[in-house]
Amino acid sequence: MEEMRSDCSSSGVQELHVLAVDDSLVDRKVIERLLKISCCKVTAVESGRRALQYLGLDGERSSVGFDELKVNLIMTDYSMPGMTGYELLKKIKGSSKLREIPVVVMSSENVLARIDRCLEEGAEEFLVKPVKLSDVERLRDFILKGEEKSEREFSHKRKMSDDSCTLTPSSMASSPSSSDSDLPLSPMSIVSDEPRPKRARLLDDN
Repeated sequence: MEEMRSDCSSSGVQELHVLAVDDSLVDRKVIERLLKISCCKVTAVESGRRALQYLGLDGERSSVGFDELKVNLIMTDYSMPGMTGYELLKKIKGSSKLREIPVVVMSSENVLARIDRCLEEGAEEFLVKPVKLSDVERLRDFILKGEEKSEREFSHKRKMSDDSCTLTPSSMASSPSSSDSDLPLSPMSIVSDEPRPKRARLLDDN
């Protein structure tokens, strides 16, 4: 397993963590380089099994804690020995903890049936190799926009929850602790035959 940090971590640019999966060393180096140029931290593994191990989906504990994992994107080759990219995709989308992570499948073969199958299974996109820098930058921008939207929605929901739990003087005044009917009757009110005075009307009788 190889891990590379981008040169943008000190420039204030938000850094995404991408898990790249490819059995070809050459292709793995290419995608690592493109991701690094695009200000991404890259963890590269050579097989689907290694990816599952890193993500903690192989029945064993991950090499890092799940909270520390924070993978923003998974890019996997389609044709790999042992476990294909399609099988890896199904494993990830079948996990309640990881299914929200976008998965991009890559292949040197432009096979329509293969593309449709991956997209139907939940792949974010299917890229035909060679992957270009413009592809990676577009994916990065897409992921960042999605995360910003999720953060705004989370902040809004939290604010609404906080507001609903906060008592203000006006809300306390509009919600009296007891009504007239809740007060105990006095002996005078029980024995008196005198009618109670009518309350002032808001509108004239006319």
